[in-house]
Amino acid sequence: MDESELTLVVPGRTTPAGAGWDWIVGGWRLFTRAWLMWVISIVIVIVLAVVINIVPIIGSIAFQLLQGVLAGGFMVACRSLESGGEFELEHLFAGFKRQFAQLVLVGVILLAGWIVIFLVFAGFIGFSILGALIAGNVENITAALLGSGLSILLGVLVMLALMVPLLAAYWFAPALVVLNGMSAPAAMKASLAACMRNFLPFLVYGIIMTVLAFIAMLPFGLGFFAWVPVAIASTYVAYRQIFTADEPATAVNPA
Repeated sequence: MDESELTLVVPGRTTPAGAGWDWIVGGWRLFTRAWLMWVISIVIVIVLAVVINIVPIIGSIAFQLLQGVLAGGFMVACRSLESGGEFELEHLFAGFKRQFAQLVLVGVILLAGWIVIFLVFAGFIGFSILGALIAGNVENITAALLGSGLSILLGVLVMLALMVPLLAAYWFAPALVVLNGMSAPAAMKASLAACMRNFLPFLVYGIIMTVLAFIAMLPFGLGFFAWVPVAIASTYVAYRQIFTADEPATAVNPA
């Protein structure tokens, strides 16, 4: 089944709390269908990140802007697996050929959001403390931290509060852009609204994935080669359940 056959449901469905677990189960099934290709793809992304980040600052910004592009590629791979196809290497880079400009724009908006959050946090802790941290002067850092404990605490709380809507706006955006042709702003707006309406299933999902992340750390962190693909694939399963009218039978239910 081609991606164009998916019927988009906007603003998206509200799902029960138990859907959070269903997304993880569906993500696991998509992972096991092509586990080796998933692992290879994650390694490629890691190598790509290391190579790009060799260039100070510019490299980090460039990789941040490509977040949506790479995520879009993984969504195309998930669509292929769900439809009975294979996970091919070309799927990983599908975002460079399909809706590239809008996927980059998703990365631009995400980066702008992180910058705003950073500036807000800096405003709470004081730019003098931030300067001491950047300079690495231990004595100045210690003195500044001792004198600004409450400001730092408030800054952290505000930062966390701002991170939630930013991540919610990003969560489904790559899938909506690459699979449904939505513009970046519209996709991020729809993603934010859907995440807010599905707070309970996302809470269940977040708790379970956090527990699984701790488990993934145990074997020298090797478990993350399964955890990360499941996190990506489960996002696709959630997208299918919330945003499309077609039943995601092969993703959620047993084959």
